[in-house]
Amino acid sequence: MVEHASGAEPAAAAGDGPAEVLDRPLPEGVRRRVVAFVSEAFGGLTVAELPGQLRQYARFTPTRRAKFAGNAMAAALEGDPVFRQRIGERLKESQPELAGAVEAGSPPAAADPVDVAAVAYVLRPTGWVKLVAAAGEEAQRAFAERADEEGRREVERLREELAQARALIKSENEALRAELLAARKEAETLQRKLRSAQSDVKRGEAALRKVVSEIDGAKADAAAQVAAAESETRRLKTRLGEAEAGLEASRRAVREGRSVEDMRLRLLLDTVLEGAQGLRRELALPPASVRPADTVDAVAPGTMTPKDIAARALSETDPALLDQLLGLPQVHLLVDGYNVTKTGYPTMPLEKQRLRLLGGLSVLAAQTGAEVTCVFDGAELAAPVLLAPPRGVRVLFSKPGVTADELIRQLVRAEPSGRPVVVVSTDKEVADGVAKAGARPVASLLLLKRLSRV
Repeated sequence: MVEHASGAEPAAAAGDGPAEVLDRPLPEGVRRRVVAFVSEAFGGLTVAELPGQLRQYARFTPTRRAKFAGNAMAAALEGDPVFRQRIGERLKESQPELAGAVEAGSPPAAADPVDVAAVAYVLRPTGWVKLVAAAGEEAQRAFAERADEEGRREVERLREELAQARALIKSENEALRAELLAARKEAETLQRKLRSAQSDVKRGEAALRKVVSEIDGAKADAAAQVAAAESETRRLKTRLGEAEAGLEASRRAVREGRSVEDMRLRLLLDTVLEGAQGLRRELALPPASVRPADTVDAVAPGTMTPKDIAARALSETDPALLDQLLGLPQVHLLVDGYNVTKTGYPTMPLEKQRLRLLGGLSVLAAQTGAEVTCVFDGAELAAPVLLAPPRGVRVLFSKPGVTADELIRQLVRAEPSGRPVVVVSTDKEVADGVAKAGARPVASLLLLKRLSRV
């Protein structure tokens, strides 16, 4: 909006009397109408007739001119009487009746007050300030009436929306109550099912205990039957021995020329012997491999065990201890892979740790001739390992859900009792477990020192 200072109006034409000035800003509606009149009349002027600041808009359309040059045109109209006079002439040509009535001081009663005020502002007839002020008041009253009407419509709309919102909230509340009731019923049903399931679980546990008890009884019965079968086997072995002794006596009698009765006795003994052999085949009795002398407890020369090595005066960190252990006949060396590598070279990537350890173990196996198995924890793997085990070294990874420690204990239990087994691990739990199973645990540092000599 263009506001006007309360200074004096530029000098009017001779004989017009003292200049009239507005004591308040031009109403916005009137200002827009004035800018529209100027924009329309703008095109009828030559470039030379335009003020300097408006010549750049000469080629604009009226709409673009009103949009981009509105403030400049209003300022030129206010400050340049010659430009205002030229615009007034174009306005008289375009709206002669309204312009004439305004100049005569009797604007038509049916005319738009804004149009009357805009024409009066451009032509500046006597009393134009009152016309502009009256138009402004009329515009304000019209604006107030429109605002009041719009306010009433807005209030009505808000009331309708409020009623709709209340109805919606009411329906949603009812739906929520229904859902809550259904949820409560469902919760009660679930609680009943839970109690029933708990009862089923208790019954299942009782049935399981009963089955376990029956299994234990069946195991006891089976053990009793095995004991009876072993007793019967011993009895049959005794009878077989007696039959063999009788057969031998019969043979001696034949050799000594005994009577026909002795021959009949020999035939009987042969029959008993063949029956005993058939019984042996039927019972699948193994041939006797144990001799009485083997049952006597004594120490045989040259049969050292891992426990015998442990009793010798060697430090637990002396590599010679590992050499002595690997010198035992048919010794099996089990290595806790990551326990050794993370003790010796923890900063290297896992792949390089494995390759370095396996390379050393391959040389150690070739030097000692021992069976070597290296176990790695499968939980450390992000994907399956493509690895070619080196010569003389068995490489194993634990399955998902099984640790390398448990796999080592399984390997120890799989060995026959009496075979020398050496387990390399610093893990105390692993060392204690394999020691109970008869294996000889050694520290990872001992193997690392031994491999450094390879």
